[in-house]
Amino acid sequence: HLISAFKQDATKLRYRDWDDLMDYCNRSAAPVGRFLLDLHSESRDGYEASDALCNALQVINHLQDCKDDYLALDRVYIPENWLAESNSSVAALGDTHASPELRAVLNRCLDGVEDLLTIARTLPGRLVNRRLAIESAVIYRIAARLTRLLRRNDPVAGRVALSPLAFFLCGIEGVSSVLFKR
Repeated sequence: HLISAFKQDATKLRYRDWDDLMDYCNRSAAPVGRFLLDLHSESRDGYEASDALCNALQVINHLQDCKDDYLALDRVYIPENWLAESNSSVAALGDTHASPELRAVLNRCLDGVEDLLTIARTLPGRLVNRRLAIESAVIYRIAARLTRLLRRNDPVAGRVALSPLAFFLCGIEGVSSVLFKR
């Protein structure tokens, strides 16, 4: 799956719709989470939540890098049909800030991320391995916080990222959520 996704990255520049993007994420991101679950002898029952977390992280990364990916690689991971429905285009990614039309599409992508995170939220509680549960809880919190930041800030105007303090707080929250529930 990963090799197929890497090959696709070398040739595919646009994604038709959300399903097309999720197909890519299911081959580029989800296998990494599944590998970690298998490596730690976790149940395959965790695959759905792990896939959701990995795919959410992938889309978050695409949104963080949307302008750079467009300008440097002419690669756009934002669904083309959503751009068209909002009367926007990939060229809007080259502007100094997101237009209201592009902002609506970015928010729609974030709606999809939030749907994935709803599923992913269950992952830490499904895991037997405490360290892996803590890691997944921390990563979940990072993804949730980045999603909120991407809603409030414009990734076309500049990179949206966690501050060191916010990153640290996500770590504390994730560790605490696992240690105090067990």
